[in-house]
Amino acid sequence: MSFTLQFSLPSRPLIATNTTTLSPIRPVTNLRFKPAPPLSPPSLLIKPPLCASTQQRQLVVSGEDELKSINGAQEENVPLPVGLWRESMPKHVAVIMDGNRRWARLRGLPVDSGYEAGVKSLRAMVELCCKWGIRVLTVFAFSSDNWFRPKMEVEFLMSVLEEGVKEEMESFLRDNVRISVIGDLSKLQKSLVELIMHVEETTKNNTRFQLIVAVSYSGQYDLVQACQRIAMKVKDGVIEPNDVNESLIEQELETNCTEFPYPDLLIRTSGELRVSNFMLWQLAYTELFFAQSLWPDFGEAEFIEALRSFQRRRRSYGG
Repeated sequence: MSFTLQFSLPSRPLIATNTTTLSPIRPVTNLRFKPAPPLSPPSLLIKPPLCASTQQRQLVVSGEDELKSINGAQEENVPLPVGLWRESMPKHVAVIMDGNRRWARLRGLPVDSGYEAGVKSLRAMVELCCKWGIRVLTVFAFSSDNWFRPKMEVEFLMSVLEEGVKEEMESFLRDNVRISVIGDLSKLQKSLVELIMHVEETTKNNTRFQLIVAVSYSGQYDLVQACQRIAMKVKDGVIEPNDVNESLIEQELETNCTEFPYPDLLIRTSGELRVSNFMLWQLAYTELFFAQSLWPDFGEAEFIEALRSFQRRRRSYGG
């Protein structure tokens, strides 16, 4: 695979770092969708496939010919790190990517530098998930509450998302990666909504790995929109009130886009000990791991620690 998940960060003025007091989530309409290293020379910007073997990585030198040889190379079964067991790997990992702004402030950098570093951490995690056999990764990219942040910051984040999807479309198709976006899209610009719908439709049959991006999302929103859909079916006579059960609600949640709607493991970075209105229904039996690292500093060692913690637990599901 050669999926690189590189985002081009548009040129913007520095983002204000003042925070805004959050207001309660308003009802919405479901539209249903470590310090950053210096820039490398152009010859070193070619990234290896996400599931690349050691031999494949050695092919990454410079130029298009090397990239073509990588894309045609046969994928190997990558050994797991010591202490991890393949049969006990989670199928679905969810991540609350917290700490980008704090990471930047601690270094005296503008907030957009923190988001840039966070994108690199996301790319690294996608690579590790693919190598180690994790089938689904859901990331909390932009919450419903984030709309109350400074306008310049919101616009910057939306532009990062839009440019990133445009640039990586070819990679998603080539590498058999499915992209899904969950959340209330009513506040997004029309061009971004159309792009999201296009990438979802174009990659819907890809089966190697699924990246679910939660944008303008909250767990409360997800439950409300599911209840509204069910209520309409009752109103239209499609179902009876007594037909409403857990299975029916699950079918109407936005995570119905995946074969594995319930995360096995939730990771939250930055030392915060809460789920922050994320996937409230889906996390009912999820194992939780809270990391002290800020998201841009969350790397392979921290991910291994989280997975080891997960594999040491006995999941009883209430039994």
